[in-house]
Amino acid sequence: MAQLELFLQTLISGFLLGGLYALIALGMALIMGVMRIINLAHGDIMMMAMYIAFWLFTLFGIDPYVSVFIAAPALFLFGMGVQKYLLTPVMKVESILPHNQVILTVGLAMVLSNLATVLFTGNYRSTPVNYASNAWYLTDIWKGSPIELSLSMPWTLSFVIAIVITIALWLFLSKTDIGKSIRATSQDPDAALILGVNVNRMRMLTFGIGCALVACAGCLFIPIYYLYPSLGKQFTNVGFVITVIGGMGSTNGAVIGGLILGIFESMTATYIGMGWAPVGRFAIFVAALVFLPGGVASIIRRRKLGK
Repeated sequence: MAQLELFLQTLISGFLLGGLYALIALGMALIMGVMRIINLAHGDIMMMAMYIAFWLFTLFGIDPYVSVFIAAPALFLFGMGVQKYLLTPVMKVESILPHNQVILTVGLAMVLSNLATVLFTGNYRSTPVNYASNAWYLTDIWKGSPIELSLSMPWTLSFVIAIVITIALWLFLSKTDIGKSIRATSQDPDAALILGVNVNRMRMLTFGIGCALVACAGCLFIPIYYLYPSLGKQFTNVGFVITVIGGMGSTNGAVIGGLILGIFESMTATYIGMGWAPVGRFAIFVAALVFLPGGVASIIRRRKLGK
């Protein structure tokens, strides 16, 4: 029974972690699908949102979950500015490098990380919310249950909010005119341009939305994670691995890939060792490249074609 409880608890923890991972990857996958570039400053933009949430909590007592409504719009505007004034001019320049805009995102990541170090030092910070150690127990819901399972309140709240944001993104992309224009730009920018879609504007909006999504992830992570300036590199790696697992540019694949990675890391940490989780992340990344180069999205496409 104890082994079963450990397995189920690990599975639940991995599922909750995977939901937050999926939110990080959604922004990266959306940007990759529309603009055909890898945003290697993705995690550092998330780090910016975490600092916004931290200072709002420290100075004004604003709950990190409420700070989503401040950090996400702020970084949406930041992302649009980056696309308009940095990426668009670079994309127009003739270069021997096929993806010089990707190099620009690397430079942006360096600037943001070093700027955070200068402004906030390299100290570890956190938001000690009063519900940080609260948990729900299965026995409280199911009286007489033979299995003792617990759900951390911050992890559960973050997961539920991540689901709501993911559903809102799906509705936006599938039901609104702007969302359909973004999807058209992703599928064929030349055809979208012929049909009257302002492709440059859609790219600017997409980069802004991608930054807003990862900003939301940052605000959801800050109650349960330590914050420091070089944190962004870790989450850039997470987003990139999930994007490869899910399929380059696929938002559906990003959600599934996030859950896969979260559960895989949780199982690795429990049954092998905490320090092996990053190794497990690298192993599943290589396995996806070798055995499933199209990612989960290729399986979804094959199933649709089969039907």
